Amino acid sequence: MSNLSQQDLAQLESKGIPKEKVENQIETFKAGIPFVKLQKAAVVSDGILKFSEDEHKELVRFFEDERGSMDLLKFVPASGAASRMFKAMFNFLDSYVASKEKLSDYIERTGDTAVKQFSDNLEKFPFYGLIMERISGKSKTKDEEVYLFVKEMLVSEGLNYGFYPKGLLPFHKYQSASATPFEEHLKEASLYAKTGGKANLHFTISEQHDAMFKKEHAMAASRVSAVTNTDFDVSYSNQKTSTDTIAVDMENAPFKNSDGSLLFRPGGHGALIENLNDQDADIIFIKNIDNVVIDENLEEVADSKKMLAGVLRKAQKTAFGYAKAISEGSISVGDAQQIKAFLEQQLNVRMPENYDSADLQTQVSILSDKLNRPIRVCGMVKNEGEPGGGPFWISDENGNISLQIIESAQIDLSNEQQASILKNSTHFNPVDLVCGIRNHKGEKYNLLDFVDVKQGFITNKTKEGKELKALELPGLWNGAMAFWNTIFVEVPLVTFNPVKTVNDLLKPTHQA
Repeated sequence: MSNLSQQDLAQLESKGIPKEKVENQIETFKAGIPFVKLQKAAVVSDGILKFSEDEHKELVRFFEDERGSMDLLKFVPASGAASRMFKAMFNFLDSYVASKEKLSDYIERTGDTAVKQFSDNLEKFPFYGLIMERISGKSKTKDEEVYLFVKEMLVSEGLNYGFYPKGLLPFHKYQSASATPFEEHLKEASLYAKTGGKANLHFTISEQHDAMFKKEHAMAASRVSAVTNTDFDVSYSNQKTSTDTIAVDMENAPFKNSDGSLLFRPGGHGALIENLNDQDADIIFIKNIDNVVIDENLEEVADSKKMLAGVLRKAQKTAFGYAKAISEGSISVGDAQQIKAFLEQQLNVRMPENYDSADLQTQVSILSDKLNRPIRVCGMVKNEGEPGGGPFWISDENGNISLQIIESAQIDLSNEQQASILKNSTHFNPVDLVCGIRNHKGEKYNLLDFVDVKQGFITNKTKEGKELKALELPGLWNGAMAFWNTIFVEVPLVTFNPVKTVNDLLKPTHQA
Protein backbone atom coordinates (compact mmCIF):
# COMPACT_ATOMS: atom_id res chain seq x y z
CA MET A 1 0.00 0.00 0.00
CA SER A 2 1.95 2.97 -1.29
CA ASN A 3 0.00 5.80 0.35
CA LEU A 4 1.66 5.32 3.75
CA SER A 5 4.42 7.91 4.16
CA GLN A 6 7.77 7.36 5.89
CA GLN A 7 6.33 9.23 8.89
CA ASP A 8 3.34 6.82 8.95
CA LEU A 9 5.60 3.77 8.79
CA ALA A 10 7.75 5.13 11.63
CA GLN A 11 4.56 5.59 13.71
CA LEU A 12 3.54 1.97 13.01
CA GLU A 13 6.95 0.75 14.08
CA SER A 14 6.80 2.69 17.36
CA LYS A 15 3.44 1.08 18.18
CA GLY A 16 4.61 -2.41 17.22
CA ILE A 17 1.97 -2.72 14.48
CA PRO A 18 3.03 -4.51 11.25
CA LYS A 19 2.23 -2.65 8.02
CA GLU A 20 0.33 -5.74 6.75
CA LYS A 21 -2.02 -5.55 9.74
CA VAL A 22 -3.00 -1.97 8.86
CA GLU A 23 -3.43 -2.91 5.19
CA ASN A 24 -5.72 -5.79 6.19
CA GLN A 25 -7.75 -3.47 8.42
CA ILE A 26 -8.17 -0.96 5.57
CA GLU A 27 -9.32 -3.83 3.31
CA THR A 28 -11.85 -4.75 6.02
CA PHE A 29 -13.23 -1.19 5.97
CA LYS A 30 -13.52 -1.34 2.18
CA ALA A 31 -15.24 -4.73 2.13
CA GLY A 32 -17.38 -4.04 5.21
CA ILE A 33 -18.15 -6.66 7.86
CA PRO A 34 -21.20 -8.74 6.98
CA PHE A 35 -23.84 -9.46 9.61
CA VAL A 36 -23.71 -12.93 11.13
CA LYS A 37 -26.39 -15.36 9.99
CA LEU A 38 -28.45 -16.69 12.88
CA GLN A 39 -29.86 -20.20 12.34
CA LYS A 40 -31.79 -20.29 15.61
CA ALA A 41 -31.44 -19.27 19.24
CA ALA A 42 -29.73 -21.76 21.56
CA VAL A 43 -32.27 -22.95 24.13
CA VAL A 44 -32.34 -25.49 26.96
CA SER A 45 -32.05 -28.96 25.35
CA ASP A 46 -30.77 -27.47 22.06
CA GLY A 47 -27.45 -25.80 22.81
CA ILE A 48 -27.92 -24.99 26.53
CA LEU A 49 -27.55 -27.54 29.33
CA LYS A 50 -29.65 -27.29 32.49
CA PHE A 51 -28.83 -29.44 35.50
CA SER A 52 -30.98 -30.77 38.32
CA GLU A 53 -29.96 -30.01 41.90
CA ASP A 54 -28.38 -33.48 42.25
CA GLU A 55 -26.46 -33.15 38.98
CA HIS A 56 -25.29 -29.69 40.05
CA LYS A 57 -23.96 -31.06 43.36
CA GLU A 58 -22.25 -33.96 41.62
CA LEU A 59 -20.44 -31.57 39.23
CA VAL A 60 -19.32 -29.38 42.16
CA ARG A 61 -18.00 -32.51 43.93
CA PHE A 62 -16.19 -33.62 40.76
CA PHE A 63 -14.41 -30.25 40.52
CA GLU A 64 -13.57 -30.25 44.25
CA ASP A 65 -11.97 -33.71 43.90
CA GLU A 66 -9.90 -32.54 40.92
CA ARG A 67 -8.88 -29.04 41.91
CA GLY A 68 -5.92 -29.97 44.15
CA SER A 69 -3.92 -31.13 41.14
CA MET A 70 -4.75 -28.18 38.88
CA ASP A 71 -3.42 -24.69 38.10
CA LEU A 72 -6.36 -22.30 38.49
CA LEU A 73 -6.56 -18.64 37.50
CA LYS A 74 -9.21 -15.95 37.68
CA PHE A 75 -8.99 -13.45 34.79
CA VAL A 76 -10.84 -10.14 35.27
CA PRO A 77 -11.16 -7.51 32.51
CA ALA A 78 -10.96 -4.37 34.67
CA SER A 79 -9.94 -1.47 32.43
CA GLY A 80 -13.44 0.08 32.36
CA ALA A 81 -13.59 3.69 33.58
CA ALA A 82 -16.44 4.75 35.87
CA SER A 83 -17.26 7.86 33.79
CA ARG A 84 -20.14 6.12 31.98
CA MET A 85 -21.65 5.06 35.30
CA PHE A 86 -22.04 8.72 36.22
CA LYS A 87 -23.23 10.11 32.88
CA ALA A 88 -26.57 11.33 34.27
CA MET A 89 -24.85 12.86 37.31
CA PHE A 90 -22.32 14.80 35.21
CA ASN A 91 -25.25 16.10 33.20
CA PHE A 92 -27.00 17.20 36.41
CA LEU A 93 -23.88 19.08 37.61
CA ASP A 94 -23.75 20.98 34.31
CA SER A 95 -27.40 21.97 34.22
CA TYR A 96 -28.73 22.46 37.77
CA VAL A 97 -28.34 25.65 39.81
CA ALA A 98 -29.70 25.23 43.36
CA SER A 99 -30.08 28.98 43.98
CA LYS A 100 -32.34 29.40 40.94
CA GLU A 101 -34.57 26.33 41.00
CA LYS A 102 -36.00 23.75 43.38
CA LEU A 103 -34.72 20.25 42.78
CA SER A 104 -38.29 18.94 42.40
CA ASP A 105 -39.00 21.58 39.73
CA TYR A 106 -35.78 20.64 37.91
CA ILE A 107 -36.71 16.94 37.90
CA GLU A 108 -40.23 17.73 36.65
CA ARG A 109 -38.89 20.08 33.95
CA THR A 110 -36.23 17.68 32.66
CA GLY A 111 -37.91 14.34 33.44
CA ASP A 112 -34.59 13.24 34.94
CA THR A 113 -35.64 10.06 36.75
CA ALA A 114 -32.02 9.03 37.40
CA VAL A 115 -31.38 12.14 39.54
CA LYS A 116 -34.69 11.61 41.36
CA GLN A 117 -33.80 8.01 42.20
CA PHE A 118 -30.30 9.03 43.25
CA SER A 119 -31.40 11.95 45.47
CA ASP A 120 -34.20 9.92 47.10
CA ASN A 121 -31.76 7.21 48.17
CA LEU A 122 -28.55 9.05 49.07
CA GLU A 123 -28.06 7.27 52.40
CA LYS A 124 -28.13 3.84 50.69
CA PHE A 125 -24.95 4.47 48.70
CA PRO A 126 -21.75 2.95 50.13
CA PHE A 127 -19.96 6.33 50.00
CA TYR A 128 -22.78 8.26 51.76
CA GLY A 129 -21.00 8.65 55.13
CA LEU A 130 -17.70 9.65 53.57
CA ILE A 131 -19.23 12.36 51.35
CA MET A 132 -21.53 13.75 54.07
CA GLU A 133 -18.51 14.16 56.33
CA ARG A 134 -16.68 16.10 53.61
CA ILE A 135 -19.58 18.48 52.82
CA SER A 136 -20.79 18.89 56.38
CA GLY A 137 -22.05 22.43 57.12
CA LYS A 138 -21.61 23.65 53.53
CA SER A 139 -25.26 23.58 52.40
CA LYS A 140 -28.23 25.68 53.52
CA THR A 141 -31.00 23.57 51.92
CA LYS A 142 -31.62 19.89 51.14
CA ASP A 143 -31.52 20.68 47.40
CA GLU A 144 -28.13 22.34 47.76
CA GLU A 145 -26.92 19.34 49.76
CA VAL A 146 -27.81 16.98 46.88
CA TYR A 147 -25.93 19.20 44.43
CA LEU A 148 -22.85 19.40 46.69
CA PHE A 149 -23.02 15.64 47.26
CA VAL A 150 -22.88 14.92 43.51
CA LYS A 151 -20.15 17.53 43.03
CA GLU A 152 -17.99 16.12 45.85
CA MET A 153 -18.47 12.63 44.42
CA LEU A 154 -17.37 13.52 40.89
CA VAL A 155 -15.04 16.50 40.57
CA SER A 156 -11.25 16.25 40.72
CA GLU A 157 -10.99 18.51 43.79
CA GLY A 158 -13.44 16.13 45.52
CA LEU A 159 -13.38 12.32 45.46
CA ASN A 160 -12.99 12.29 41.68
CA TYR A 161 -15.05 9.09 41.28
CA GLY A 162 -16.01 10.10 37.75
CA PHE A 163 -12.42 9.42 36.67
CA TYR A 164 -11.81 6.29 38.73
CA PRO A 165 -11.55 2.82 37.26
CA LYS A 166 -14.84 1.06 38.00
CA GLY A 167 -13.02 -1.66 39.93
CA LEU A 168 -11.85 0.74 42.67
CA LEU A 169 -15.13 2.48 43.54
CA PRO A 170 -16.85 1.58 46.80
CA PHE A 171 -19.66 -0.80 45.70
CA HIS A 172 -20.85 -2.46 48.92
CA LYS A 173 -21.25 -1.08 52.44
CA TYR A 174 -20.66 -3.53 55.26
CA GLN A 175 -20.76 -2.90 59.01
CA SER A 176 -17.03 -2.31 59.32
CA ALA A 177 -16.12 -0.81 55.94
CA SER A 178 -17.08 -0.54 52.30
CA ALA A 179 -15.68 -2.89 49.64
CA THR A 180 -14.60 -2.29 46.04
CA PRO A 181 -15.20 -4.77 43.19
CA PHE A 182 -11.46 -5.55 43.35
CA GLU A 183 -11.86 -6.74 46.93
CA GLU A 184 -15.05 -8.68 46.15
CA HIS A 185 -13.24 -10.55 43.35
CA LEU A 186 -10.54 -11.60 45.84
CA LYS A 187 -13.21 -13.00 48.16
CA GLU A 188 -14.76 -14.95 45.28
CA ALA A 189 -11.42 -16.28 44.12
CA SER A 190 -10.72 -17.66 47.61
CA LEU A 191 -13.79 -19.89 47.23
CA TYR A 192 -13.27 -21.41 43.78
CA ALA A 193 -9.87 -20.44 42.32
CA LYS A 194 -7.71 -21.55 45.23
CA THR A 195 -5.39 -24.55 45.43
CA GLY A 196 -3.05 -25.25 48.32
CA GLY A 197 -4.06 -22.08 50.13
CA LYS A 198 -3.20 -19.81 47.18
CA ALA A 199 -5.47 -18.05 44.65
CA ASN A 200 -4.12 -16.59 41.40
CA LEU A 201 -5.82 -13.56 39.81
CA HIS A 202 -5.00 -11.48 36.76
CA PHE A 203 -6.57 -8.06 36.15
CA THR A 204 -6.36 -6.24 32.82
CA ILE A 205 -6.28 -2.53 33.67
CA SER A 206 -5.62 0.84 32.02
CA GLU A 207 -2.05 2.03 32.28
CA GLN A 208 -3.05 5.28 34.01
CA HIS A 209 -4.64 3.25 36.84
CA ASP A 210 -1.65 0.99 37.57
CA ALA A 211 -0.64 2.76 40.80
CA MET A 212 -4.25 3.00 42.06
CA PHE A 213 -4.80 -0.75 41.68
CA LYS A 214 -1.53 -1.58 43.40
CA LYS A 215 -2.47 0.66 46.31
CA GLU A 216 -5.89 -1.00 46.67
CA HIS A 217 -4.21 -4.40 46.36
CA ALA A 218 -1.86 -3.58 49.24
CA MET A 219 -4.82 -2.68 51.50
CA ALA A 220 -7.45 -5.22 50.45
CA ALA A 221 -5.39 -8.38 49.96
CA SER A 222 -4.18 -8.56 53.56
CA ARG A 223 -7.73 -7.90 54.83
CA VAL A 224 -9.27 -10.66 52.70
CA SER A 225 -6.33 -13.03 53.39
CA ALA A 226 -6.96 -12.81 57.11
CA VAL A 227 -10.66 -13.67 56.76
CA THR A 228 -10.37 -16.35 54.05
CA ASN A 229 -7.03 -17.92 54.97
CA THR A 230 -5.82 -17.40 51.40
CA ASP A 231 -2.63 -16.04 49.88
CA PHE A 232 -3.34 -13.97 46.78
CA ASP A 233 -0.99 -13.89 43.83
CA VAL A 234 -2.28 -10.95 41.76
CA SER A 235 -0.82 -9.90 38.42
CA TYR A 236 -1.78 -7.11 36.01
CA SER A 237 -1.50 -6.25 32.34
CA ASN A 238 -2.54 -3.38 30.08
CA GLN A 239 -4.20 -3.59 26.69
CA LYS A 240 -1.36 -3.70 24.15
CA THR A 241 -0.93 -0.64 21.91
CA SER A 242 -0.16 -3.10 19.10
CA THR A 243 -3.86 -4.10 19.22
CA ASP A 244 -5.03 -0.54 18.45
CA THR A 245 -6.83 -0.32 15.11
CA ILE A 246 -6.46 2.28 12.36
CA ALA A 247 -9.31 4.76 11.80
CA VAL A 248 -10.29 5.74 8.24
CA ASP A 249 -12.20 8.63 6.69
CA MET A 250 -15.48 8.10 4.85
CA GLU A 251 -13.49 7.21 1.67
CA ASN A 252 -11.60 4.46 3.57
CA ALA A 253 -8.28 6.33 3.49
CA PRO A 254 -6.30 6.46 6.77
CA PHE A 255 -7.65 9.25 8.98
CA LYS A 256 -5.03 11.88 9.79
CA ASN A 257 -4.88 13.91 12.99
CA SER A 258 -4.33 17.67 12.73
CA ASP A 259 -0.57 17.11 13.24
CA GLY A 260 -0.48 14.73 10.26
CA SER A 261 -0.16 11.54 12.31
CA LEU A 262 -2.36 8.48 11.77
CA LEU A 263 -5.31 8.07 14.15
CA PHE A 264 -5.38 4.77 16.02
CA ARG A 265 -8.10 3.75 18.47
CA PRO A 266 -8.22 1.01 21.14
CA GLY A 267 -9.56 -2.21 19.63
CA GLY A 268 -12.21 -2.91 22.31
CA HIS A 269 -12.34 -5.86 24.72
CA GLY A 270 -11.46 -8.24 21.88
CA ALA A 271 -7.88 -6.95 22.20
CA LEU A 272 -7.72 -8.80 25.54
CA ILE A 273 -7.42 -12.17 23.76
CA GLU A 274 -3.71 -11.21 23.59
CA ASN A 275 -3.59 -10.65 27.38
CA LEU A 276 -5.43 -13.93 27.94
CA ASN A 277 -3.01 -15.67 25.58
CA ASP A 278 -0.13 -14.56 27.84
CA GLN A 279 -1.65 -16.51 30.76
CA ASP A 280 -1.30 -20.23 31.36
CA ALA A 281 -3.38 -22.49 33.64
CA ASP A 282 -5.46 -25.67 33.50
CA ILE A 283 -8.65 -23.70 34.11
CA ILE A 284 -9.23 -19.96 33.75
CA PHE A 285 -12.35 -18.31 35.18
CA ILE A 286 -13.38 -15.09 33.37
CA LYS A 287 -15.74 -12.51 34.82
CA ASN A 288 -16.11 -8.74 34.37
CA ILE A 289 -14.93 -6.37 37.11
CA ASP A 290 -18.37 -4.81 37.81
CA ASN A 291 -20.19 -8.14 38.20
CA VAL A 292 -19.76 -8.80 41.92
CA VAL A 293 -22.00 -9.87 44.80
CA ILE A 294 -22.43 -9.04 48.47
CA ASP A 295 -21.15 -11.55 51.04
CA GLU A 296 -24.48 -13.29 51.59
CA ASN A 297 -24.60 -14.41 47.92
CA LEU A 298 -20.96 -15.49 47.68
CA GLU A 299 -21.52 -19.19 48.38
CA GLU A 300 -24.21 -19.55 45.71
CA VAL A 301 -22.08 -17.74 43.12
CA ALA A 302 -18.97 -19.81 43.98
CA ASP A 303 -21.04 -22.99 43.75
CA SER A 304 -22.19 -22.04 40.25
CA LYS A 305 -18.56 -21.45 39.19
CA LYS A 306 -17.48 -24.83 40.58
CA MET A 307 -20.33 -26.49 38.71
CA LEU A 308 -19.18 -24.89 35.41
CA ALA A 309 -15.61 -25.98 36.15
CA GLY A 310 -16.90 -29.52 36.78
CA VAL A 311 -18.56 -29.51 33.35
CA LEU A 312 -15.30 -28.32 31.76
CA ARG A 313 -13.13 -30.85 33.58
CA LYS A 314 -15.35 -33.78 32.58
CA ALA A 315 -15.38 -32.67 28.94
CA GLN A 316 -11.59 -32.15 28.99
CA LYS A 317 -10.90 -35.60 30.40
CA THR A 318 -12.86 -37.32 27.63
CA ALA A 319 -11.49 -35.02 24.90
CA PHE A 320 -7.92 -35.57 26.11
CA GLY A 321 -8.40 -39.36 26.10
CA TYR A 322 -9.62 -39.28 22.49
CA ALA A 323 -6.93 -36.81 21.35
CA LYS A 324 -4.24 -39.05 22.87
CA ALA A 325 -5.69 -42.13 21.14
CA ILE A 326 -5.67 -40.33 17.77
CA SER A 327 -2.07 -39.15 18.26
CA GLU A 328 -1.01 -42.73 18.98
CA GLY A 329 -2.56 -43.99 15.70
CA SER A 330 -4.85 -47.04 15.27
CA ILE A 331 -8.38 -45.56 15.30
CA SER A 332 -11.06 -48.02 14.15
CA VAL A 333 -14.34 -47.12 12.43
CA GLY A 334 -16.08 -47.75 15.76
CA ASP A 335 -13.66 -45.44 17.61
CA ALA A 336 -14.26 -42.70 15.03
CA GLN A 337 -18.04 -43.02 15.49
CA GLN A 338 -17.62 -42.76 19.26
CA ILE A 339 -15.42 -39.65 19.01
CA LYS A 340 -17.83 -38.02 16.53
CA ALA A 341 -20.77 -38.68 18.90
CA PHE A 342 -18.84 -37.10 21.82
CA LEU A 343 -17.97 -34.01 19.74
CA GLU A 344 -21.55 -33.56 18.55
CA GLN A 345 -23.37 -34.36 21.78
CA GLN A 346 -21.01 -32.95 24.41
CA LEU A 347 -19.11 -30.17 22.61
CA ASN A 348 -21.85 -29.02 20.18
CA VAL A 349 -19.53 -29.53 17.20
CA ARG A 350 -21.10 -29.83 13.73
CA MET A 351 -19.20 -31.84 11.11
CA PRO A 352 -18.54 -30.49 7.61
CA GLU A 353 -20.89 -31.72 4.86
CA ASN A 354 -18.27 -33.99 3.28
CA TYR A 355 -17.62 -35.90 6.52
CA ASP A 356 -19.83 -38.96 5.95
CA SER A 357 -18.56 -39.57 2.42
CA ALA A 358 -14.88 -39.22 3.41
CA ASP A 359 -12.55 -42.18 4.00
CA LEU A 360 -11.53 -43.12 7.55
CA GLN A 361 -8.17 -41.34 7.38
CA THR A 362 -9.84 -38.05 6.35
CA GLN A 363 -12.52 -38.50 9.05
CA VAL A 364 -9.87 -39.04 11.73
CA SER A 365 -8.02 -35.94 10.55
CA ILE A 366 -11.28 -33.89 10.81
CA LEU A 367 -11.99 -35.34 14.29
CA SER A 368 -8.46 -34.51 15.42
CA ASP A 369 -8.82 -30.91 14.23
CA LYS A 370 -12.19 -30.53 16.02
CA LEU A 371 -10.89 -32.11 19.26
CA ASN A 372 -7.65 -30.16 19.55
CA ARG A 373 -9.10 -26.77 20.46
CA PRO A 374 -9.54 -24.73 23.61
CA ILE A 375 -12.86 -25.39 25.40
CA ARG A 376 -15.08 -22.76 26.98
CA VAL A 377 -18.02 -23.43 29.28
CA CYS A 378 -20.20 -20.32 29.41
CA GLY A 379 -22.88 -19.63 32.00
CA MET A 380 -26.12 -18.32 30.44
CA VAL A 381 -28.82 -16.47 32.34
CA LYS A 382 -32.54 -16.50 31.57
CA ASN A 383 -33.44 -13.40 29.59
CA GLU A 384 -34.71 -10.60 31.82
CA GLY A 385 -34.64 -7.99 29.06
CA GLU A 386 -31.01 -6.98 29.69
CA PRO A 387 -29.14 -5.58 26.68
CA GLY A 388 -26.17 -7.53 25.41
CA GLY A 389 -25.23 -10.69 23.60
CA GLY A 390 -26.75 -14.11 23.71
CA PRO A 391 -26.28 -17.76 22.68
CA PHE A 392 -27.13 -18.67 19.08
CA TRP A 393 -26.50 -21.30 16.44
CA ILE A 394 -25.05 -19.48 13.43
CA SER A 395 -23.84 -20.48 9.95
CA ASP A 396 -20.83 -19.05 8.13
CA GLU A 397 -20.48 -18.33 4.41
CA ASN A 398 -19.51 -21.99 3.78
CA GLY A 399 -22.59 -23.27 5.58
CA ASN A 400 -20.64 -24.47 8.66
CA ILE A 401 -22.86 -24.31 11.75
CA SER A 402 -21.50 -23.46 15.20
CA LEU A 403 -22.60 -22.34 18.65
CA GLN A 404 -21.60 -18.71 19.39
CA ILE A 405 -22.19 -15.73 21.67
CA ILE A 406 -23.50 -13.00 19.36
CA GLU A 407 -24.06 -9.29 20.12
CA SER A 408 -27.14 -7.54 18.74
CA ALA A 409 -24.82 -5.20 16.72
CA GLN A 410 -23.75 -8.28 14.71
CA ILE A 411 -27.34 -9.07 13.67
CA ASP A 412 -29.20 -7.55 10.69
CA LEU A 413 -32.23 -6.21 12.57
CA SER A 414 -33.80 -4.95 9.32
CA ASN A 415 -34.22 -8.62 8.33
CA GLU A 416 -37.51 -9.73 9.94
CA GLN A 417 -36.53 -13.37 10.21
CA GLN A 418 -33.20 -12.53 11.93
CA ALA A 419 -34.85 -9.95 14.23
CA SER A 420 -37.47 -12.53 15.19
CA ILE A 421 -34.81 -15.13 16.16
CA LEU A 422 -33.20 -12.50 18.41
CA LYS A 423 -36.52 -11.42 19.90
CA ASN A 424 -37.53 -14.97 20.77
CA SER A 425 -34.20 -15.98 22.34
CA THR A 426 -34.53 -17.19 25.94
CA HIS A 427 -31.06 -16.54 27.44
CA PHE A 428 -28.33 -13.91 27.41
CA ASN A 429 -24.61 -13.81 28.08
CA PRO A 430 -23.58 -12.56 31.56
CA VAL A 431 -19.83 -13.03 30.77
CA ASP A 432 -19.35 -16.01 33.04
CA LEU A 433 -16.75 -18.24 31.41
CA VAL A 434 -14.63 -21.17 32.50
CA CYS A 435 -11.90 -21.88 29.96
CA GLY A 436 -9.58 -24.79 29.22
CA ILE A 437 -6.63 -23.57 27.16
CA ARG A 438 -4.26 -26.57 27.29
CA ASN A 439 -4.16 -29.68 25.08
CA HIS A 440 -3.97 -33.33 26.17
CA LYS A 441 -0.20 -33.05 26.65
CA GLY A 442 -0.60 -30.04 28.97
CA GLU A 443 0.71 -27.60 26.34
CA LYS A 444 -1.00 -24.23 26.01
CA TYR A 445 -2.81 -23.49 22.75
CA ASN A 446 -1.97 -20.29 20.89
CA LEU A 447 -5.36 -18.63 21.36
CA LEU A 448 -4.74 -16.24 18.44
CA ASP A 449 -5.16 -19.25 16.11
CA PHE A 450 -8.84 -19.56 17.07
CA VAL A 451 -10.07 -16.00 16.38
CA ASP A 452 -12.64 -15.29 13.65
CA VAL A 453 -11.27 -11.99 12.33
CA LYS A 454 -14.49 -11.49 10.32
CA GLN A 455 -16.52 -10.96 13.49
CA GLY A 456 -15.36 -7.42 14.32
CA PHE A 457 -17.50 -4.26 14.26
CA ILE A 458 -17.25 -1.07 12.19
CA THR A 459 -18.68 2.02 13.90
CA ASN A 460 -19.02 5.66 12.85
CA LYS A 461 -17.36 8.26 15.08
CA THR A 462 -16.21 11.89 14.83
CA LYS A 463 -12.90 13.55 15.69
CA GLU A 464 -12.54 17.35 15.78
CA GLY A 465 -15.82 17.62 13.87
CA LYS A 466 -14.74 15.22 11.10
CA GLU A 467 -16.51 11.93 10.47
CA LEU A 468 -14.51 8.72 10.60
CA LYS A 469 -14.95 4.97 10.71
CA ALA A 470 -13.50 2.92 13.57
CA LEU A 471 -12.86 -0.81 13.81
CA GLU A 472 -13.50 -2.87 16.92
CA LEU A 473 -11.80 -6.23 17.08
CA PRO A 474 -13.95 -9.37 17.47
CA GLY A 475 -15.16 -9.34 21.10
CA LEU A 476 -13.25 -11.42 23.66
CA TRP A 477 -16.12 -13.90 24.18
CA ASN A 478 -17.56 -13.38 20.65
CA GLY A 479 -15.37 -13.66 17.56
CA ALA A 480 -12.12 -13.90 19.54
CA MET A 481 -13.27 -17.33 20.77
CA ALA A 482 -15.28 -18.29 17.67
CA PHE A 483 -13.25 -21.41 16.87
CA TRP A 484 -13.17 -22.78 20.43
CA ASN A 485 -15.33 -25.74 21.45
CA THR A 486 -18.33 -24.35 23.31
CA ILE A 487 -20.69 -25.56 26.02
CA PHE A 488 -23.52 -23.32 27.32
CA VAL A 489 -25.02 -23.98 30.77
CA GLU A 490 -27.93 -22.22 32.48
CA VAL A 491 -26.79 -20.46 35.69
CA PRO A 492 -28.87 -18.70 38.37
CA LEU A 493 -29.68 -14.99 38.02
CA VAL A 494 -27.80 -14.22 41.27
CA THR A 495 -24.54 -14.70 39.31
CA PHE A 496 -25.29 -11.60 37.20
CA ASN A 497 -25.11 -8.22 38.98
CA PRO A 498 -23.39 -5.72 36.70
CA VAL A 499 -23.23 -2.04 37.64
CA LYS A 500 -23.79 0.01 34.48
CA THR A 501 -25.07 3.18 36.23
CA VAL A 502 -24.50 4.42 39.78
CA ASN A 503 -28.18 3.71 40.58
CA ASP A 504 -27.56 -0.02 39.97
CA LEU A 505 -25.85 0.05 43.39
CA LEU A 506 -29.35 0.50 44.87
CA LYS A 507 -30.48 -2.95 43.66
CA PRO A 508 -31.04 -5.40 46.55
CA THR A 509 -28.17 -7.57 45.27
CA HIS A 510 -25.72 -4.71 46.01
CA GLN A 511 -27.23 -3.67 49.37
CA ALA A 512 -25.38 -5.57 52.10
